[in-house]
Amino acid sequence: MEKLQAKALTGVALVLSLFVLYTSAFGVLDALVQRSTFLAMVIMLALLRYPLAAGTRWRPLGVAIDLALGAVSIGACAWIAIHSDQIMDSLPTAGTQEIVMATALVVVILEMSRRAIGLIFPTMVLIGLLYALFGNHIPGALGHRGFDIYFVTETLLLGDIGIWGSLLGVAATIIAVFSLFGSFLLHSGGGAAFMDIALRVSGRSTGGAAKIATIASGLFGMVSGSAVGNVATTGTFTIPLMKRLGYPAALAGAVEAVASTGGQLAPPIMGAAAFIMAEIINVDYLTIALAAILPAALFYLGVFGTVHVTAREQRLGQVPEDQIPPWSVILKIHRLAPIVCAFVGLGIGIANGNSIQTAAFFGIAGTVIGVVIGRLWPARAEDREGREPVAKQLRAALDEGANSLVVVGILLAGAQILVAMINLTGIGVTLSSMIVGEATASVLTVGLIVALICMLMGMGIPTTAAYVLVAATLAPALVKVGVSPIAAHMFVFYFATLSVITPPVCVGVFVAAGIAGVGWTKVARYAVALGAVTYVIPFLFLLYPGMMTPESPLQYVEAALSGIVFVLAFAHLFGGAKITGRLIVDVPAWVGVAFVAVYPHVAGLAIGAFAIVTLMWLSRRRLPAVRLC
Repeated sequence: MEKLQAKALTGVALVLSLFVLYTSAFGVLDALVQRSTFLAMVIMLALLRYPLAAGTRWRPLGVAIDLALGAVSIGACAWIAIHSDQIMDSLPTAGTQEIVMATALVVVILEMSRRAIGLIFPTMVLIGLLYALFGNHIPGALGHRGFDIYFVTETLLLGDIGIWGSLLGVAATIIAVFSLFGSFLLHSGGGAAFMDIALRVSGRSTGGAAKIATIASGLFGMVSGSAVGNVATTGTFTIPLMKRLGYPAALAGAVEAVASTGGQLAPPIMGAAAFIMAEIINVDYLTIALAAILPAALFYLGVFGTVHVTAREQRLGQVPEDQIPPWSVILKIHRLAPIVCAFVGLGIGIANGNSIQTAAFFGIAGTVIGVVIGRLWPARAEDREGREPVAKQLRAALDEGANSLVVVGILLAGAQILVAMINLTGIGVTLSSMIVGEATASVLTVGLIVALICMLMGMGIPTTAAYVLVAATLAPALVKVGVSPIAAHMFVFYFATLSVITPPVCVGVFVAAGIAGVGWTKVARYAVALGAVTYVIPFLFLLYPGMMTPESPLQYVEAALSGIVFVLAFAHLFGGAKITGRLIVDVPAWVGVAFVAVYPHVAGLAIGAFAIVTLMWLSRRRLPAVRLC
């Protein structure tokens, strides 16, 4: 049974990958056909990957239940694909058959979400559905006029605003092909090359191992977009390395968790949420990626600075010279060709004006060409040893890329249900009005309220689902008080991302703690301190609109300089940099520099820059080392 299940899993994964590649290269199918076909294959993969009652005596019953769930839900997807033209042309009404199909799809999506990520997210989706059906019984502003099961079914099933809405559309096209792109790049040897580049660039500096984790996780994140995946991948190397060099285990885990978080924020390939953001605010992805450059740079500057100060204050060691690869090894053709060709292909696709998913297909094609070039290029015998056959590499990339879509596809299908119910009931507008009313329309106050709610709503939920939830309910509150849509959505996106490291439910911290072999609460304390700058960077979006959409180069430069001074001040504060060695003096000094830096005048910026340079020089005095937490 297990062998048959493994073969079926591999077979469906390959079919899904080939479907994604075909539609990326030759154009997507009609919306309902593309999305229903994609969801059907994702459901099949989910049922195979997360079988019910696996390893227990109840497994035969689990098999029967899974077969029933699969038959009904996949049958519903097939019905939608077959009748797509009729649905879009005539907008049919719901009957008993449609109610059964909609119920089956919702049950399967929620159950697969439960198996993949736990109870929190499917519970929130279920609450949204119950609110749509019974919210008319709630008194006051939170109530609505009420919708019966037939209308809810028509919304969910018989159109492109329910299950088959834009979120699933983004998953079935852009996110799907970029997941494959990241998988191809990593399986081509790009992952090892990224790690070696990080080792070479920062291994010899103070806190070199922690900086390696920061750089490597950022490079991985730019092509994978998964914080938890980054921790699990790069953390298996960086965390043991930091521990060997004398880092406390909790600090080592925290560095990796925080550094991996930034991968979702860094262009050119951000997390899945960035593609959804482009869809929601109706701009092209390139606009989102360009707007994200400065914030991402500030994030990594803040983390890098905090790591540097912490390492210096705690006398943490450098990476041994014999563990740092020479440039002659890193820059070999067979190692660099896949990476260079991948991004050349991506760039050609964008320059030609192709769709973003077709450009990603060119990037995948470039990766394959790079692998072939690397194999054909003359190499010494030791360089050829241990290489996998190209066909095996490609198959592994297709398999892993498709399997990475299981959680994303199921989550976005569930998130689309929730968003559809939020839009149907108008609760998002109601909550935004309540927030703005309570905050008396102050931008910073609204931002603080939204940030707190974002962190609460995002706990225990993957970043993509958390962003969709807060974007639908909270971003409009910021737009109402004058924040540009892209700045408002980037603001909530950052706080949704922080759910990975924010206690008490912080999945990235849990994974890092497991690798580090230490209690997660200790890792979480360090992670909050190391990632503290991320909690304040989004407020720069509100203070400096030019950071997202500058009206002039000078406005962008002012935002950048203020941001640099601001994050470095916080890096020294949370890194434990000491001026006098007395907290009552040092903490107000660093906080004062940070506040001066964001004062929107050139004079204030100059004073802030001068102050932080002076204080950094003073903080170099060697005082007794103290722990960060």
